[in-house]
Amino acid sequence: MTRLLALDCSAGACSVAVRDDAGVLAAAGTAMSRGHAEALMPMVQQVMGEAGFGWDGLDAVAATVGPGSFTGVRIGLAAARGIALAASMPTVPVTTLEAVAEAAGTGAGPLLVVLDSKRSDYYGQWFGPAGDALDAPRAATLEALLAAGPAATGGCRVAGDAAPGFLAAAGDAGTELRMVAGSGPDARAVAAVALRRLASGGAAPLTPLYLRAPDVTPPSAVR
Repeated sequence: MTRLLALDCSAGACSVAVRDDAGVLAAAGTAMSRGHAEALMPMVQQVMGEAGFGWDGLDAVAATVGPGSFTGVRIGLAAARGIALAASMPTVPVTTLEAVAEAAGTGAGPLLVVLDSKRSDYYGQWFGPAGDALDAPRAATLEALLAAGPAATGGCRVAGDAAPGFLAAAGDAGTELRMVAGSGPDARAVAAVALRRLASGGAAPLTPLYLRAPDVTPPSAVR
């Protein structure tokens, strides 16, 4: 039985989950726009206590690598790396877009996951009806994301924290779009993706996926 700890701080929430092959053993999460660094480790301790075993009962740790908040992604990855190093466990990277697609589940028609980039475009990725990725994550405009979508006779599903605004902006796009459950990423979905990945040899370093450079640039050197 494989047991895995999953963390997510990549968007407007902080969540932690412990899962094994049979399902979620313990989970906690709360919406927050800031304060992830203070909330994360107490939440980890809470969830591990509810799971009922120590660090030696875990086989791996997973975390969302982005895209999302630069600060949130760094906080989650730093914590996951530290836990993995201290407990000599492998790590499993999961993107925020994969986590939202997992939570949305399978269904009729392809799925477009769109996340708020805090700019005029979106973080987006297309997935097939069974949840398989159809393209790579990207930061793109509404028009570019729709143009990249596969042909779908019955229309397309849309999920993610930017889905309501995306659908409103899309208007009559010539493609039937319908919103499905699933907003931002959640550690329970991260754990589900990570367990499948781990079973197929998908352990890997936790490398952030930003898709664009940060808004803040270092000051130029003083001459």
